[in-house]
Amino acid sequence: MANQTLDYLVIGAGPAGLQLGYLLKKAGRSHLILEAGPAPGMFFRTFPRHRQLISTNKKHTGTGDPELNLRMDWNSLLSDDPELLFTRYSDRYFPAADDMVRYLADFAERWDLDIAYNTRATSITRDDQGRFQVVDHKGETRTAARLIIAAGFTRANVPPIPGIETADLYGDHPTDPAEYTNKRVLILGKGNSAFETAENLIETAAVIHVAGPRSLRLAWRTHFVGHLRAVNNNFLDTYQLKSQNAILDGEIRRIERRPDGGYLVTVAFTRVDEVTKDIPYDRVIVCTGFRVDASVFGDGCRPELTINGRFPALTPAYESVNVPGLFFAGTLTQSRDFKHGTSGFIHGFRYGTRALHRIMEHRYHGAQWPGQALGTDPKELAAAVLARVNRSSALWQQFGTLADMIVLDGDGGARYLEEVPADYRDAPVSAAGPGGFFTITLDYGPDHDKIDPFDVSVARISQSDAGNAHEGHYLHPIVRHHRDGAVTAVHHVTENLENEWTSEDVHAEPLRAFFARQTASTPV
Repeated sequence: MANQTLDYLVIGAGPAGLQLGYLLKKAGRSHLILEAGPAPGMFFRTFPRHRQLISTNKKHTGTGDPELNLRMDWNSLLSDDPELLFTRYSDRYFPAADDMVRYLADFAERWDLDIAYNTRATSITRDDQGRFQVVDHKGETRTAARLIIAAGFTRANVPPIPGIETADLYGDHPTDPAEYTNKRVLILGKGNSAFETAENLIETAAVIHVAGPRSLRLAWRTHFVGHLRAVNNNFLDTYQLKSQNAILDGEIRRIERRPDGGYLVTVAFTRVDEVTKDIPYDRVIVCTGFRVDASVFGDGCRPELTINGRFPALTPAYESVNVPGLFFAGTLTQSRDFKHGTSGFIHGFRYGTRALHRIMEHRYHGAQWPGQALGTDPKELAAAVLARVNRSSALWQQFGTLADMIVLDGDGGARYLEEVPADYRDAPVSAAGPGGFFTITLDYGPDHDKIDPFDVSVARISQSDAGNAHEGHYLHPIVRHHRDGAVTAVHHVTENLENEWTSEDVHAEPLRAFFARQTASTPV
């Protein structure tokens, strides 16, 4: 295989690499996955450090529909085997990370995926024909027409604070709570890794401070699962109920390691006009996330980065904005919906990876995008939309990021395309006639993250009020008509507590009327 030009070379055998490997093998494309470690899913052998996942594993949903069940299953990969689901591996709602390790190993074995283990990519270049040349740590070179990076994060995101090199990093700090008995501990960061770490030390540490310059954001309020999850926020009680712990809203200016082994940390407090204070600690732990490692890329194929250099900058096709043929899959794609959607998590990027595969199949192999032919009768269009939004797990999990599309052909027909990146405008979307196309997404309403959903004084629209559906804040279907490069009309389907958009009067008839208006105005 070293002397063969592959269609695709994939780097990383984590969840995204395995998902893509499954799809490539099923399509019969020549490919290989390079994995630096001895087995798949190496990330989960270390992270999360305290070995409990926060990706939910809801086994009992009240339905036998496998598509609906994937709305509540945040860990399974997509495949044709109905038994190869993560829900078979654990009964826990928040399962153990070791269960994920077992699941990924079984997935790779079950599909006999083409993986070269113990093979670390050390250099990536392009030859004069535009092919990618990947050299591994043993000196072997592999050549591919397209390269997909699915390796996830391989570097800690360490802020440029003087003295931070003397602190412990989340990835290698001791996790035994006894190590912190009666100690004063500072934890940098306000994400789940920081609070997971703080939770682990509540019973032993004397004082725990969690610090960061930005406001704490709670996932149940923002609907972004990367914000602080309820399972990790017991620490908030210990702060607000005066148990010697605290959250410091401020910027860390300096970390000084003292001769006695302790630290003196300078904090500039945000709430009091950056008044600074030097605070002593026994331990400092840095929990400030991860970043992409682009050091293996040579000149001419080094991807442009974004968001403080933490992520690759991507097109709607998950392709590098400056290196054609270089794609990304998995958690590295979250710049596409940063701190809004689910592309950083398995339950999101499994669908993004499938969309990437469909893009490559269509672009390079002439495959038709999955979907169905439709007429333009408003009843038929509305029925197709409601059938999908009532069942699709992809639109549910990748809310606002993936969209179904109805492409009008200009000859009285249409094609319904499933799970296209919402802002993707290449073929087959570009084949739309003068009538344009419709996008169908599930998404939250405007300013939904600024509203306390438990505040009974906040008015909610009635679930039978189709006329004010656009004011809804909860997840609901949104249909947009695009023509000549602009959105010309938008229809909101009224939100529903059970997420069942089946009412003839409230859901179906207003949607039919919307399609009737828009198709009647379609130019010939």
